[in-house]
Parts: sequence; structure tokens; C-alpha cells
Amino acid sequence: MEDTVKSPALPLGNGACCDQTALFDVMAEPLHAARPSQLAVPKPRRRGRAVHPSVPVKPSTTVPDKLIEEADRVAVSSSGGKDSQAQTSYVVRRADALGMLNKVVVVHADLGRVEWEGTRELAEEQARLLGVPRFEVVQAQGADLLERVGIRYGKLKAKAEREALERGEDPSTAKVAPAWPSSSARWCTPDAKRGPIRTLYTRLTAELAHLGRPVRILECIGQRAAESTQRAQLAEVEVNRSASNGKRHITTWRPIHGWSDAHVWREIADSGLPYHPAYDWGNRRLSCVFCVLGCVSDLVNGARRVPELAAAYAEQEVAVGADFKKGLSMAEIIRRAAELDAEHGPAARPPAGTALAGYVGRSAANRYLDRLALLREQPGPVRSGCVSGAASPRAAVGPLTTV
Repeated sequence: MEDTVKSPALPLGNGACCDQTALFDVMAEPLHAARPSQLAVPKPRRRGRAVHPSVPVKPSTTVPDKLIEEADRVAVSSSGGKDSQAQTSYVVRRADALGMLNKVVVVHADLGRVEWEGTRELAEEQARLLGVPRFEVVQAQGADLLERVGIRYGKLKAKAEREALERGEDPSTAKVAPAWPSSSARWCTPDAKRGPIRTLYTRLTAELAHLGRPVRILECIGQRAAESTQRAQLAEVEVNRSASNGKRHITTWRPIHGWSDAHVWREIADSGLPYHPAYDWGNRRLSCVFCVLGCVSDLVNGARRVPELAAAYAEQEVAVGADFKKGLSMAEIIRRAAELDAEHGPAARPPAGTALAGYVGRSAANRYLDRLALLREQPGPVRSGCVSGAASPRAAVGPLTTV
């Protein structure tokens, strides 16, 4: 999901910051007074992309149903995690009530080997059961996220050595900036998610070129304020000016921004849609197996269940000479996972519905599982809590959530 985080100034070898421009008076300080390597040459500032004048500064409305009505397409991002799932069922329900389900496109950014197995298939199944007419998968071209860490390290190392030479220092002692993503440098999100999803926006825009005006796309993102202080500062509705241009206007809607964990799980229970089993295993987040924003228990859980991927991360740590996460190496995560395996045996899947039961109770979770089994037996899509061609399973198994 899309965080906009301002990266801090990177310290240089001489103690200055990269956002400070060195000033000097050429007349007062002749060139012959210093070696060329000591002269600070200000770098030209990169000019930001100009926003097309037709792109609005503020959204025309913040009312959910009005947002859907005004949009030509409603693009719902689905990572396969619980927040994406709750968002998708909520948005689809509203669009269906308005008779505008034909506008909805669910899109999944496939992260390849670094994401939990089955997330792509799960996102597609959820969309199918909801009756969404269009499901799209996008993927970054070329190297995957783990390989990009190595590529990024090579570029950062070359840059650090070049700058050391310019300062007249030994390049072998140059400090290389971290190559791994972090909370303050989430380059993985635009590379692996935002960029590929925008290629879908380009296709949607081309499909609707006959409208003769900028295509209005409503992008739905499952970011919640409760996840972090940074996400709490995000607006529920805003114009995505960086993704907009003269041919398309993108409005960002965060439908579940104000929801709590409990609200998310109640939505999942009421929808009856399947959720990823990693939550039953104890995960709090889901997408990348080893997300830099994940808590320690999530990372250890990933190492127990996908040890070959953990080993690949550990090898990359050695190659780039830095820990996967500041203060926590993948080698340490693997060690903790091995300790748990030695103490409790190989990781086994808990009973289905374990995560859900923690929020709605075991009885309601069991009714959810009964309903899910019934949904999966039906050949057609399911919308608004009903199974196609049959009576509502809610009538058969009773209310799913407890008050």
C-alpha cells in the first residue's frame, strides 16, 4: 500500500548533509587555493514532473457512493492480506448496491517468490466469489525484490566509491548506504506495486479513450490509520496528482482508513470469504513473507514455514554486507526459528479459523467455516451475503459475528 515518506538527508563523509548546498565565493577563494578534489560542486536539482493543468487539486467529493458514481473505473488493489480483503468486499458491496459493479476491477501486484504462497490465487478467488467482472494481475519486469537489493547495492557502492575519490579519500573505506528497503526508504513499494499497477491505469485509460475527456479512475487502497503514525496522517480521499495526467485523473480512496483490526475481521466474517492461512499461523501482516515492516514474530513465522526463502535473504545479507532489517539480521531470525522448531517440533498449521476466532469467538468462526464450505460448493459468484441459486447461508447458519 502507498506510503509517502520523506527520506532523511544522508550523511556524507565530511559531516555535511546531502540536502545542503555548499556555497563558496570564487573571487574570495581562488581555484588554485585548493585541490580539485576538495572543491564542493553543487549538483543540479532534479525538477519534478509538471502536473497537467486539468488535474484537480482536491477531490470533488469524499462521499463513498458519490466517489463510485463519478468514477469511470474503480480499481481495487488486493494484496491477499486481511485489509485488502475487507476493503474489497466493502467496496464491491457498495458498488453492487448502486448497480455499478461493472466499474470494478480488482488488481493484484504479483511479487513472485518473496510473497506468501497462494496470495495471487486467493485474491482471484475472493474477486470471483464476489462476482467482480474483472481481475487483473500485474508484475514488475525483470529482477524480483530480492535480486533488486543486490542491484541496488552495486549502484550505491559505486556511487560511494566515486564520491570518496572526488574527496581525495580511499574508496575502499567508503560507507555504502543501506540497500535493503526500510520504513524511511520504501523503494520496494513503488518498484513492485505502484509502478506495475499504474500500467493497468494506462490500459484502462486507453480502453476509455472514446469518452473524449480525462478518464476518472478511483483507486482503492486498504491502508488503515491504526497501522502506523505515518498512515494515520494519510487522507481518506485525495487526488493522486503524481499518477494523474491530461488523459486520466486518479482519485485515491482509502475505504477502511478508520477501521480497527476487530472491524476488519468482522467484515471478513460477514463476507464469508476465505482469508490466507498465514493469519491462523499467527501472522499480523501479509504480502511479502519477510516485510521490513513486519514484527519479529511474523518474520520468525516466515522463516519456519519458508526456510529456503529465509536462506536466500541470509545469503543476500552477506553479499551486501548489511542486515535485512536494522538491528535484526535474517541470520538471527533463522536462529530463532530453529530454536522454536527444536522446542516444539516442525511448524504445524493451527485449526482453520483460529485468527478469526480471536475476534468473533469460536462459535462464530465455526459458522463462518460452514458458510465458506457452502460458498465454495457453488459454481457461480456470491454477492451481498447470498449464494447464487440458493437461499442465503446466513439463514442456515445464523449470524456470523457476535455483538
